Parts: sequence; C-alpha cells; structure tokens
Amino acid sequence: MRIDILTLFPKMFDSPFSESIIKRAIDRGLVSIFIHNIRDYTHNKHHTVDDYPYGGGAGMVLKPEPLFEAVDSVKKEINRGNNTVPVILLTPQGQLFCHTIAQELTTKPNLILVCGHYEGIDERVREYLVTNEISIGEYILTGGELAAMVVVDAVVRLLPGVLSSERAIEEDSYAWGLLEYPQYTRPRVYREWEVPPILLSGNHQEIVKWRREQAIQRTLERQPDLLRRANLSEEERRLVEQIKQKGKI
Repeated sequence: MRIDILTLFPKMFDSPFSESIIKRAIDRGLVSIFIHNIRDYTHNKHHTVDDYPYGGGAGMVLKPEPLFEAVDSVKKEINRGNNTVPVILLTPQGQLFCHTIAQELTTKPNLILVCGHYEGIDERVREYLVTNEISIGEYILTGGELAAMVVVDAVVRLLPGVLSSERAIEEDSYAWGLLEYPQYTRPRVYREWEVPPILLSGNHQEIVKWRREQAIQRTLERQPDLLRRANLSEEERRLVEQIKQKGKI
C-alpha cells in the first residue's frame, strides 16, 4: 500500500512514522508513506495557501489551487486515473472513523489524505476533489495532521504481515463487535490482588467462555450501543438480560 499525505506541517509526521509498528511496516516494504507540503504547490513568493472567506467571517480558508495541484501531482506520480484513488479529507464534518472503515481502506492500493487547517477549506475541494471525508471524533483539533496519523495507524496495522500474529487482529476490540475482555499477566498476585482463577485452570474452553462473558459485560457497561452490532448467540443475549436485571450496569 502507498499512502500520500498532504499537509502544511510535514515535520509533525517525522516521529510517529519513524517508530514502532509503522516503521517496521515501512522497513519491510509493506507500506510506503509520502508526506507532501501543500506550500510546495503554490505559485507566489510567499507560498500563500489561505485567504479570507468570501462573505466575511472569522479565520482563513484553505485555497483550492494548491490542493488540486498537489493531488494531481500525486496521481501522476503513482500513475492512477482521477477516479481510482480515494482522496480523504480529515475534517470534523466527516464520517466518524471506525474499525469497519479502517478495514475497507486496507483494500485500496493507494490512499491520499488531505489535512485540513485554519477555519475551513474551499468548498470546491469537497465537491470536486475529495472522495471521502473522515472525522476521528466529535471535537475540534487545530488541524487534520493528528487525525491523519490515527487513520494511518489503524489502517497499517491491519495490513497482512504487519503484525506478528494475525490472531491479534482477529481478537481486536471492535473486530468482533465487543470491547476486549480483561487481560492479566505475571505476577499471579500483586499487592494482594489475584489473577482470576479461571485463567490459571488450563481449561481452554472455560477460559474462552469466561472471556466472552467478560467482554459482553464490559461492552454493556461502557459502550452498550456496540451490542446492537455484535453477533451474539441466544445464550449470550440471555446473559445480557441477566446482567441488566442484576443491576450490574
């Protein structure tokens, strides 16, 4: 996969993409990430990328010319037609990012991420250039750079071969519609707090059952809306009702 990111602040990406899983994925040739400075596609000595909004109002608006030219340049470089590469704008007005969207994006050989900034972006960019709009949450950031990092991280870790264990992806929270069950490691007892005995029993079938029940209870307590999408058996649905009746939420 190749990911191109258009930004006004390219140095913000130096550290996040030079560490941990993403760096290993890059080193192994599983993903290529290119950062493009939007200012490089301007045509005046001041490298102007924004201007006052027509009709008045607070703040500045990103101009369309450098963004269109930047995307055109990237598409030419990767030899893709105008309609074959997703051009994703990171914006609070976008679709809320989730695991399902991350999975869908892994099927694309190329992604172009556009980091919004200032008060907004010229609407013609939305209408005629961008193919998707993504938000990472119901809050406002100073720009789309942090959101782009989140999207890249979530997508790259799902690419085949990036994680050492494919099972880790299969057991991810959200991958199976539930939050993750509680995890424990050594020591067995710490400050008089013991690991649940079931996890030490060696009974794999009972451990799987316990973890599933714990995941259901935790999801019900913290993000009950997820349960509507979860694939629950009839027995598990009865468990949900029992937890509700016992007043554990």
